[in-house]
Amino acid sequence: MKFSLPAPCKLNLCLNITGRRIDGYHELQTAFQLLDYADQLDFSTAETLQVSPLAGVVTVDNLVHRAAVALARATGCTAGAAIRLHKRVPSGAGLGGGSSDAATTLVGLNLLWQTGLSLTELAALGLQLGADVPVFVHGQSAWAEGVGERLQPLELPQRWYVVIQPNCEISTREIFSHPGLTRHSTPITIARFLEAGSANDCEQVARALYPEVDAALRWLSDRGLARMTGTGSCVFTDVDTRAQAEVICAAVPAQWQSFFAAGLNHSSLHQAVAGLGALSG
Repeated sequence: MKFSLPAPCKLNLCLNITGRRIDGYHELQTAFQLLDYADQLDFSTAETLQVSPLAGVVTVDNLVHRAAVALARATGCTAGAAIRLHKRVPSGAGLGGGSSDAATTLVGLNLLWQTGLSLTELAALGLQLGADVPVFVHGQSAWAEGVGERLQPLELPQRWYVVIQPNCEISTREIFSHPGLTRHSTPITIARFLEAGSANDCEQVARALYPEVDAALRWLSDRGLARMTGTGSCVFTDVDTRAQAEVICAAVPAQWQSFFAAGLNHSSLHQAVAGLGALSG
């Protein structure tokens, strides 16, 4: 058996940090917007587990490898698999690329190995790998609370997004451990967010630590409402049409990488899986 599946990225349309738990994790509220911009993973049967190497990442830290091992241990599966990752989504950018790769690995191997886990069970397994993994497993744009694991599906208006990646990678740990981070924002409701939007509490710290992020936000703010996604480094704005997105993207200064993409309420991963076999849960 052999097939390929996408691992779409996301934007955080807002990020409110409402508290810090005794275990060090932060309580937050965020709106996940899925995009039609994705990595690709190829799956095929093999006698052993074979995961293509990722530049600069040792095997034990590779989220694709970790997800495969986690699923095998949880289900007692002893089958092998060959997994090849075609990387497109930048790392350290706030786009959830590694988390999405892990989610697609769980979903793909659940099909390849016929382990029969539901989406709910896969999401619970994914949460052990990272707080953003469950939203990619469930495959819907969503409002998230807790550490990001309590999800409510969102039907967001159709928008096009221009995403700029400054010349830096940002450590999530660095931002969340910074003493200047706001940690007690007043919680908001989904209705309030949908009506008036909200900010990203990590943006001020990231702009202070990384002048490249500040410069990209300043440039993009002349063309729309500019925001940072997650803990950065990518920044974005949204427009009505693909043509508008293309114009902005074409004007992005050469020192920055950029792309444009349509927002999705339902993941391209699940659209691809629909042609391979049904998921439950």
